[in-house]
Order: sequence, then structure tokens, then C-alpha cells
Amino acid sequence: MTDPARERLTVFDAGGTPTGVAERGEVYARSLWHATTAVLLRSADGTRAYVHRRTDTKLVMAGMWDCLAGGVLDEGETPDAGAARELGEELGVTGVPLEKLAVVPFDAAALGVDTGPGTGPNGLRAHVHVYRAFSDGPVTHQPSEVAEGGWWTLDELTARIGAPDRPWVPDGLYVTRLLLADLVR
Repeated sequence: MTDPARERLTVFDAGGTPTGVAERGEVYARSLWHATTAVLLRSADGTRAYVHRRTDTKLVMAGMWDCLAGGVLDEGETPDAGAARELGEELGVTGVPLEKLAVVPFDAAALGVDTGPGTGPNGLRAHVHVYRAFSDGPVTHQPSEVAEGGWWTLDELTARIGAPDRPWVPDGLYVTRLLLADLVR
């Protein structure tokens, strides 16, 4: 099994231009800009979103909740390919159309957000490529990535996101709050 901290990622500047390559552990420790994907999986009728809790063994933000399947782009990987890969790896959903919604810069330090242990002095910095997909599953968790999960109505998501009893992944919380206005229409 490959050590996640040794995976090679493309590094970017704040504007999104590639500047080089570094190992994931270094990217996190030095708060280097990198690219991620975030896929909101909604039910086919659009009334629910799939919410999950990360495993306690994740490199960063272990055990936290999220409604976005995703992760870092590997060196040279395109956002579309990364989004499809992550949705398949984390939730076992493949072969569904992905709609790209936006690229959202997430700069933890600038936003005053603590991204926790394993991240550098300025927290995480990522260009988040946001997608959505519609499918009723089946959803199959990758045991090394997802500890538990289930479908929440959009009202439940709106009410529960960021609640103290469910610590939420900081970048996922930020992106989901940006999306919520469109979700509840």
C-alpha cells in the first residue's frame, strides 16, 4: 500500500497556475496550493444528498463529516478524471454524468479557518473543483476512506451542517455553504 504522504501532487500558485510538484505530506505541512475535487452526490430526484464521515485514519481531518466525495488531484491528473475517480473510490458510484459547477479557492488562513493537525502554519490551500452528480446508488464505501454515511434530505443537510455534534471538514463546510442556496431551490 502506498503511503498517502508520499503521493506526488501538482503545486499551484494562488491564481491556479501550476508551479511544480511536491509530495502530499510536504504540500500539507507547508500550506502549498494544490487542486482538489468535491462531488456532491444527490439522489436522482434531487431531494437528498449523500453525507459521510471520514475514517479516523485519514491523513488530515480524520473522523470528520462531509457531503462532498473528493480529494486531491494526483500529479498531472485532470479535474474531471479526479472527480470521477474520487466518486468511484469513496462511494463506489461510477458511470454517472458529472456536472462541473465552479472552481472555488479555499485558503484556510485567509478565511480564518483551522484545518487541524497535519496541516501547515497557514492551513490548507486548495483550488476546489466542485461537481455534482445525480444517482440513487448503490453507494458502497471504501473502508479506508469512509467510516459511515447515509442520505439526508436537503432540509436535514441545511439544519445539521456545521453542528457541534458532527465536526465537518472545513473546506467541505465552506464549499457546501456556498452551494446551499442553490440546493434548497
